[in-house]
Amino acid sequence: MPSTSKLTADDFQGTNITLTNPGGLGTVASVPRLMTGQGTIVATGSIAYPVEWAHAPAEKIKALGISKVMTMTSTYDHRIIQGAESGSFLRRIDQLLQGEDEFYESVAESLGIASSVVTKAYPASASAPPLPAGAAAAPAVGAPPDTELLQAVQAATSLLKAYRTHGHLAAGLDPLGSEPRGDPAIEPENLNLTPELMAQIPASILRIGVEGETLLEALPRMREAYCGTIAYQIEHLASHQQRVWLREMIETGPHRKPLSRDEKRGLLRRLIEVFEFERFLQRAYLGQKMFSIEGLDAVVPMIDELVTIANRGGAEEVVIGMAHRGRLDVLAHNLGRSVESIMAEFEGAQALERIKKVAAIPHGGTGDVKYHHGAEGLFTTADGETIKIRLYPNPSHLEFVDPVVTGAARAEQTSHSGPILHHNPERAVPLLLHGDAAFPGQGVVAETLNLQSLDGYSTGGTIHLIQDNQVGFTTDPEEGRSTPYASDMAKGFNVPIIHVNADDVEACISAIRLAMSYRERWGRDIVIDLIGYRRYGHNETDEPAYTQPKMAAQIRAHPPVSEIYAGDLVKEGVASPEDVEAESAEHRDQLQSIHKDLKAKIEAGEFESDTSTQMGTTELDRTKSPEVDTAVSDKRLETLNEELLKVPESFTIHRKLRKPLGRRVEALAEGGIDFGHAEALALASLLTEGTHIRFTGQDTARGTFSHRHLAYFDEKTGLKYVPIQHLSGALAPFELYNSPLSENGCLGFEYGYSAASPESLILWEAQFGDFANAAQVIIDSFIVSGESKWGQTTRLTLLLPHGYEGAGPEHSSARIERFIQLAAEGNIRLANPSTAAQYFHLLRRQARIAKPRPLVVFTPKGLLRLPAASSRLEDLTNGTFEFVLDDPRARERKKSVEKLVLCSGKLYYDIDGHERRDAVESVAIARVELLYPFAADQLKALIASYPNLKQVAWAQEEPKNMGAWSVMWRRLPELLPEGVELGYIGRPQRASPSEGYPAAHRSEQERIVLTALEA
Repeated sequence: MPSTSKLTADDFQGTNITLTNPGGLGTVASVPRLMTGQGTIVATGSIAYPVEWAHAPAEKIKALGISKVMTMTSTYDHRIIQGAESGSFLRRIDQLLQGEDEFYESVAESLGIASSVVTKAYPASASAPPLPAGAAAAPAVGAPPDTELLQAVQAATSLLKAYRTHGHLAAGLDPLGSEPRGDPAIEPENLNLTPELMAQIPASILRIGVEGETLLEALPRMREAYCGTIAYQIEHLASHQQRVWLREMIETGPHRKPLSRDEKRGLLRRLIEVFEFERFLQRAYLGQKMFSIEGLDAVVPMIDELVTIANRGGAEEVVIGMAHRGRLDVLAHNLGRSVESIMAEFEGAQALERIKKVAAIPHGGTGDVKYHHGAEGLFTTADGETIKIRLYPNPSHLEFVDPVVTGAARAEQTSHSGPILHHNPERAVPLLLHGDAAFPGQGVVAETLNLQSLDGYSTGGTIHLIQDNQVGFTTDPEEGRSTPYASDMAKGFNVPIIHVNADDVEACISAIRLAMSYRERWGRDIVIDLIGYRRYGHNETDEPAYTQPKMAAQIRAHPPVSEIYAGDLVKEGVASPEDVEAESAEHRDQLQSIHKDLKAKIEAGEFESDTSTQMGTTELDRTKSPEVDTAVSDKRLETLNEELLKVPESFTIHRKLRKPLGRRVEALAEGGIDFGHAEALALASLLTEGTHIRFTGQDTARGTFSHRHLAYFDEKTGLKYVPIQHLSGALAPFELYNSPLSENGCLGFEYGYSAASPESLILWEAQFGDFANAAQVIIDSFIVSGESKWGQTTRLTLLLPHGYEGAGPEHSSARIERFIQLAAEGNIRLANPSTAAQYFHLLRRQARIAKPRPLVVFTPKGLLRLPAASSRLEDLTNGTFEFVLDDPRARERKKSVEKLVLCSGKLYYDIDGHERRDAVESVAIARVELLYPFAADQLKALIASYPNLKQVAWAQEEPKNMGAWSVMWRRLPELLPEGVELGYIGRPQRASPSEGYPAAHRSEQERIVLTALEA
């Protein structure tokens, strides 16, 4: 142990953790001594019976259930590790040895053996004592077994299993009073179980958690636990440990612990507050859309409870995504947005011209309707603590906010200061509020559920709350889904489901408590199906009785939940009718006062609010960012190149990779840096500058075209090593994950992550650019319009492989035309880099530029290894990303050029490499690398540099109604000198992006190239 009490950098040099096993030599306990350079020594002793039982007969040991024990010690440098931390480590070892977190199953999986080999193993001491010799032949002693009673015990176990599996079918879950369908399996008489038989069966042999000495006493409590106003679907779970844990929770009921008088009064106060807010808005703004919460009022106190529990568990934030229903209530009551600002928006619809100011969206923009906007607020919990709540904005494609929220939560849970990534799921809790028709109906929900336990996507458990109206807009459940419950799809993703009656508000609180306990214990998603109704139509301009007349009539006659709960508390003596009326009157008076004051301010032109949303329209901030230095010194690139190729001594790189990776050393010295090489250097350089990078997508670690290889896999062991995650000079971490084969869910997740972490460089790659089609809602409603609608900025970068190589319609086009159509007001950046150096500078520019904007890169396929598209070291150490690249062959003959062909991407090399290229002196070929923002100044200067032009032609591989022609025919004419014509070279208009036959593709490609080279 060093003598000084202070640690220096030298003390950490070469320090390690040592694992030793003196128990292998028979030592019971060992406390090893630390030597210089050792931080911790963990020692395991021998596994043996306690010394006092060491010589006892085996029969006695078995009969008494004596187990072998093992001693483990932890010796530590107290300057580095505190005693509490050491104890916590040993406690964690004990938990794993007890089988927690499926420890033995994971060990079996790692060893490649069946999990049953370890999970079904048990000590000999747990077995019954062996029969004495000859016992099998001895005659039976005593009376024969009671067959009827044995059958009754078997029936009892079936009955209890039926309650756990199908008890929800008999639960009273509908506030409108419809009879539950029930199930014959939970009726004792159907199993020939009479009260007399049930009274003879001890509850202790049935492994149930409810109280009662016999089955007869316990059964009513089982019915209460599984068939009340809260019910469960848990038996579909694949994990035995989770099923057992949930059964114990449900049957012992810690989540159903009765509320205190103060808690009940607080709950009633919250329900009255929600009810009065709703009714006031209904009367004050008759006929305006509000998407009332009435019928699901319990959502607000449920969020209160969730946030309070999250705070107790160490959370710093709760991240919420939700549909329209009840959004104004959540904003007002859970996030603390001022009621005045909410009313101002309703007033604004009537008197916009009289509102002096409504706070602008950051960077300008057109804004969005009030029930799409997000908000942030500080919530004061029941414990008096404050915690941040963030409600994410969403489009009318409501469920598409789901992956956005989980991605944002993942970002909030992740610390990326320093080279090591730290993910702590306790830091943020994601909550998703779903519509009952949308949950099974929108595929993005399934995609989001599928992410829950994937490395790189898990959030430690998302709480899903289905706001079950029992009708979707005008569609009855039997028309909208093929399952009994809106939540049933979650069963396919191994997710437990809690059903609860929205009129039993205390049961609703119990549901939240169980859900949060499950998340804390198992770190997985859970669904609460809150079954209620909606008092009004889909919105307040809709008449529900048109399509659901019987239900509408029932709802009109049904009292609100605040009235129901108030009546319950009056009966219990917790509140008096006078208390209830006084509480209601206080809220009404407060709302009327706010409304009156607001009206007066508007009339006087004095109203200002920093919390309400944009009512007018403005353009986005389109001022230019300062120029970005993207060059990197040769010394740094050489160092990074060496480290990117370094692997542990015992690591065996796949034989087919050794040669191409080895060429990367030569490429830096002699040229030939390809796209994958340039990309790795760009990303590595950013890590050394402190930029956190997250790179995900379909087969991204290797690259669809085997060009990237950021991760190596040992040829002999299959072990994975990612050199870019071990850079000595890294100041930020690098995340690399292969995604599931999903576009909507995964791209939404990355958008949410990037919105919550705008300083990070988040890259998502599609297997082929065409696949982004399946994420069009995320692209349209979030990526390209999120800033204009909500002021939400991001550096999210899409890598979409694009290029016509004869691979057919679904493997050619990344649909450049769609992104160009969506580009306006400087909202996104579109680039089609044609050299490795251009790609290098583009990535560094996107990470370092002052203004975050989404970037879509149309990455190449055929150019990835094309020598002509490769670059030299000096191309990376000098220069920047060029918006336009001139023809290098025409520099000395500009006066003789009469036809300037502009193109983008791979087509340049098809034209430039054609055998006729050298013979055509009057034609120059230039490239447009930045497709949006439109490079008007650079193109104008390029065209002006050719003094004798007669024609400028735009050439593209895509059909005329696709590609970049849609912007070029509009923008190029204004840049052309008088007398210079604009021409088009490419495929004619097509319904499909490309030919499906290679021969047809080659023929068409040849025609385009020859047309471009015509003098």
